[in-house]
Amino acid sequence: MARESYQEQLDQLRSDVLYMGELVGDRLRTALSAMESKDDTAAMNVIEGDAEINQLYLDLEGDCVDLLALQQPVASDLRFIAASFKIITDLERIGDLATNLADYSLDAERDVFPEVDIQSIGDETLDMLETAMEAFETEDHDTCLAIADRDEEVDEMCRKASEAVVRDLMERNISNGTDDAEIEQLMNDVSRLLLTIRDLERVGDHATNIAARTLYMSEGDDQLIY
Repeated sequence: MARESYQEQLDQLRSDVLYMGELVGDRLRTALSAMESKDDTAAMNVIEGDAEINQLYLDLEGDCVDLLALQQPVASDLRFIAASFKIITDLERIGDLATNLADYSLDAERDVFPEVDIQSIGDETLDMLETAMEAFETEDHDTCLAIADRDEEVDEMCRKASEAVVRDLMERNISNGTDDAEIEQLMNDVSRLLLTIRDLERVGDHATNIAARTLYMSEGDDQLIY
């Protein structure tokens, strides 16, 4: 393979990773919107679109393997390809989490815990993802470090939200005469909401992983890799 063609493949890989980030971000945004508006059609679009993200991941994984096997890259090119491989893995997992959120929205028939601001947490994690992909595109050191700081803030938001759900449940007056079906529905609502909080926290973790790999890719700095 001519060197020019090799560089073109590297450029194409970068473009494809950025495209995957845009696609996953769009699915996450749609899932969050579906949860807020109870839009079953939008939720189903996210669920049915997960196969596209999975296929894109497999295609890009193959591109990374081919570049590693056929070109034996060194130094910065090697870090770029390795980082791209890790980043598409995080993006694929965020796609899975967006699908989970869409699933939850299909089951949510009521706002049982309106004091828990899921949308604020979701908006923060979505912005983290978009900012992490911008940092990947520009190889911005400071932005990568800032995303790691924001992840701690998201963790705290999720901790407080989970505690609020549990506290509200404990304070509810469930009498002996409460219908079993009503209790079961309440417990399902609690479980779904706690899973939603957990999955949003994981989106933040994956966005931080993207920042960590970008930092290592651009500067060989592994301080955020853990």
